[in-house]
Parts: sequence; structure tokens; C-alpha cells
Amino acid sequence: MKILITGFEPFGGESVNPAYEAVKLLPDMAGDIQIVKMEIPTVFGEAGKVVETGILQHQPDAVICVGQAGRRADIGVERVAINLVEASIPDNAGNQPMDVKVQEDGDTAYFATIPVKAMVKNIKDHGIPASISYTAGTYVCNSVMYDLLYLIDRKYPSIRGGFIHVPYATEQGVGKPVGTATMELSTISKALLYALEAVAGEDALMIKELLKTNPL
Repeated sequence: MKILITGFEPFGGESVNPAYEAVKLLPDMAGDIQIVKMEIPTVFGEAGKVVETGILQHQPDAVICVGQAGRRADIGVERVAINLVEASIPDNAGNQPMDVKVQEDGDTAYFATIPVKAMVKNIKDHGIPASISYTAGTYVCNSVMYDLLYLIDRKYPSIRGGFIHVPYATEQGVGKPVGTATMELSTISKALLYALEAVAGEDALMIKELLKTNPL
């Protein structure tokens, strides 16, 4: 099985993005599962194009995009993406669209096609806080999740897809208000691997054995 997992570049004045930093810590192979890692731009429209390039290049069985959600304290596996962009801050290209659609001819919303509940359960079963999220926001994270699911609906029906939000990395908490939620990058990366385990289904035992012999 091949899984493409993406993480965003830093944005909003941050020097790092825990999404891609955690993705980079993942192994290239977990048993018979190939994990393809890719950084994507925090730019409306462009992020989705890069994801499609990755799909065409790698022909994955599943695609999971990962993004930073600084206000969250746990791993959030997103259930739905909506066809709406309202940018509270500019993206990395200076765009700040408001009240526009992600895709003009797209449905109002698309549901993730990865096993969201099983992913959350497996992360929690390994002692890492996680929950199902029912809003990916209206920024680039929601936009790329919507673009991915739109592509799956229109062009790549054999692929499963979805999105995971992660908290700030611990080092990002420096200089932020007391009480700002953070998580160690190694913990975030383990959570992502447990999420992949649930997506992989029958290949799950292989990843468990990998974690035992090669802890992150």
C-alpha cells in the first residue's frame, strides 16, 4: 500500500510548521506500506495543484494532508471540508480571498473518505489526545482538503483522502501566551503513524512492529 502524506510550509509569521516537521519524521517504509512525504505551499489553489501533481507522480492508494491548528490541543482528524474560503490572514502569496468558493462547480461539502473514527480511536488507544473535528476552518487547510476530495470525487475515485490538524510544536510555544497548547513533534509524528495504521487496515500489525523496533 502507498500513502501520500503532505504537510504545509510555515505561514503566519511562524519559522516552522509542525505539520511538515512531523511528516518528515515518518519512515519511508512501514512494513509493506510505502509512505511518500511532500511539502505543499500555504497558498490558496496552489496547494491543491501540488497535491494533484503528487497523486499523478506517485499513484497512491490514499492521500492525507496535514496542517497546523494553533488553537487546538489535540490531534484533530477532519470529517468534512466546505466549499468556502474566508481568509483571516493572507496566504504566503499575499492572497486574502473572502466569501468565495474553493471550486465553482464543486458540491457544498465533501466528507473525508478515510476511516476517521478508526484513526482517532487508534491514536487515543496509544495514549495521544485526538478527536474528530467537524470544521477544518475556512483557510488554506480547508481549501486543500476540499480540493483533494473534489479531485477524488471527479477524477480519482479509487483513492481515499482526508486531513489531519495538529497543534503547535512545543518550541512554538515560546513567546506565546501562557497556556497555549503545544505538543512534541515526536508525539505528533507518532500520532500520524497511528493514523496511517488505521488507514492501512490489514497492514496495521506491520506498523506496530516497526514502532517497537524503531521508536520515533
